Amino acid sequence: MIDISVNRLVKSFDLEKKILDGITFQIDTGERVGLLGKNGAGKTTLFRILTGELDYDEGQVMVAPDRRVGLISQIPVYPAGYTVEDVLATAFEPLRKMEEELARLTREMASGTDPALMSRYDKLTAAYETAGGYEIDTRINKVCNGLSIPQAMREQLFDSLSGGEKTRVNLGRLILEDTDILLLDEPTNHLDLKATEWLEEYLDKFKGTVLAVSHDRWFLDRVVDRVIEIQEGKAEFYSGNYSFYVVEKERRYQEKLKQYEKEQAKIQQLEKAAEQLRIWAYS
Repeated sequence: MIDISVNRLVKSFDLEKKILDGITFQIDTGERVGLLGKNGAGKTTLFRILTGELDYDEGQVMVAPDRRVGLISQIPVYPAGYTVEDVLATAFEPLRKMEEELARLTREMASGTDPALMSRYDKLTAAYETAGGYEIDTRINKVCNGLSIPQAMREQLFDSLSGGEKTRVNLGRLILEDTDILLLDEPTNHLDLKATEWLEEYLDKFKGTVLAVSHDRWFLDRVVDRVIEIQEGKAEFYSGNYSFYVVEKERRYQEKLKQYEKEQAKIQQLEKAAEQLRIWAYS
């Protein structure tokens, strides 16, 4: 199944230069892909297009309609007074709604034994349990411990955090939501070594799709199994991790260099032959 399909995508911010110039690629469900390119190559622009935050000029972009996309740097606006704990709890809004309905059904059943109410209560209870409703606190604690979000931070107002802390909390929220497609924009910038290792282990077991931008080559080596490099607005593909990419990129460069040298030698031969013909013509 295809999670992300991009076909001949064009995006420019001025008339002079197209930052994405006909880029085409697809990512299948469950793939771990590293997105590389020089600063300003269009990596963050592409992420913003995939989440619908930014429009594009030409081409087609398709994200599987039943898949939830999460970008850690795209931080929602929360109501004033929300603590970090409140932000993390938003990951479980569907379960919270189920809790409210279960409480309502409990109150209604207290005044009688309506079979329809009891049937609805039993089905909802089973669905709540299957979805992990009784494990919410355990899951939050596990993610907070893994990402180094201490209890003191969990009690702070979310708006009082630094940009890096907000990004780390948002990553925790996306993990708790079981987001289907994770767009990781420099995730290790805001994580210590322990948290980075925990994230690597989490992604190793994650069944969804990952598209990661990172300057941390060790993180990319452990997480991705394919690389897409944006060069001059188009995509170059490498079927391996970062270490494979480095070796293969050098091999391709040397191959192009040899081809260029052959072409130059051929040009010199042709020029020499043309010069010889001119000499014969006037001799």
